[in-house]
Amino acid sequence: GVWRQTKALLFKNCLIKCRTKKSSVQEVLFPLFFLFWLILMSMMHPHRKYDEVANTNLGTLDTSVLVNFVIGYTPPTRMAREIMKKVAFDNFEDGLITEEYLSEEELQEASAFKPSNFVGVVFNDAMSYQLRFPDLVAISSAYMESR
Repeated sequence: GVWRQTKALLFKNCLIKCRTKKSSVQEVLFPLFFLFWLILMSMMHPHRKYDEVANTNLGTLDTSVLVNFVIGYTPPTRMAREIMKKVAFDNFEDGLITEEYLSEEELQEASAFKPSNFVGVVFNDAMSYQLRFPDLVAISSAYMESR
């Protein structure tokens, strides 16, 4: 029963491979070629290994740099307000100036008229945000996704 059917199927596949030698050779050589290509590319661009950084005391934050520092954020949701309140008052004694904007366009317009000490924060959802600097966009490193 099963052994005879398996043997017949194996014999049939061997006959097909012998009759179509060109495609059979391609089935073997193409994966080997791509494997060689991957090895060659990995040798040309080796991985960098960074050493550990020792624990050091960075000292206190110089808050004089943050005088008149403005952080604008959008959209003005309850959660965004709570986060910005924590950022402004829990971490700095004097507090940072936070401004809320109704849309990202308003935030961009405000950043164009503000001095260089303006940073915009766009909350995408509860777990991700984007920082907006004048003429520059930086993506949060806390949430990584395929780029």
